[in-house]
Amino acid sequence: MLTYPQFDPVAFSLGPLTVHWYGIMYIIAFGGAWLLAKARAKRSADVWTDEQVADLIFYGALGAVLGGRIGSALFYNFDKVLSDPAWVLRVWEGGMSFHGGILGVMAALYWYAGKINKSYFKVLDFVAPLAPFGLGAGRIGNFIGGELWGRHTDVSWGMVFPHVDPLPRHASQLYQFALEGIVLFSLLWWFSSKPRPTCAVSGLFGIGYGVQRFFVEFFREPDEGIGFVLLDWMTMGQILSLPMIAAGIALMVYAYKVPSNHTEKP
Repeated sequence: MLTYPQFDPVAFSLGPLTVHWYGIMYIIAFGGAWLLAKARAKRSADVWTDEQVADLIFYGALGAVLGGRIGSALFYNFDKVLSDPAWVLRVWEGGMSFHGGILGVMAALYWYAGKINKSYFKVLDFVAPLAPFGLGAGRIGNFIGGELWGRHTDVSWGMVFPHVDPLPRHASQLYQFALEGIVLFSLLWWFSSKPRPTCAVSGLFGIGYGVQRFFVEFFREPDEGIGFVLLDWMTMGQILSLPMIAAGIALMVYAYKVPSNHTEKP
């Protein structure tokens, strides 16, 4: 049996400035995405300037933060927002929804693609392999913050979260780090390294994330105050993942119905 290390959520303080680990993980996420985007730009058939790559990450980050917070408020914490509206601004306390974040990113990239006169779906294909790095960093942030723990278990690698209860639980944050951070990144980076039809990379991301999230939800404690939403076993995370899987399948079907001369280099 393992014991959660009880991390201090505050990384360090400089006078009145307090820096939380959660914020550091966001900096790592977006900084890593920027470096990966520069690497992808060098091998892309489409022309990306350094300025465009930097702006792409900026607008994507803005969409992720705003969409993630709004999604968390609407999908998971609506009652909390009604009682304490200022909670929406306290991002360092945690509470971000991936599904809201992805909608925010898609909206921001739609606007930016029009601004630089690039195909929206080609922009999504360019960005999709970058996302798992940020997702992985976010899950490490969840683990350090001691949030989004798993369900009770008797497996030998179960972990006790003393601030929750004395029973061993799945360290579901680390499961998600491994699946959506490492496995999904490796899959998408490999898949996008060869010429693929437009929408194929985005489609694989939707399927890959949706399937692994649906799976991990069986090990993750249902969200407090929400519990099981459907059929006495489906969580909100699983319900929100189903449209992602469906959209990913639709994009893949569309991609491979496009004539072969539409296939682009990554």
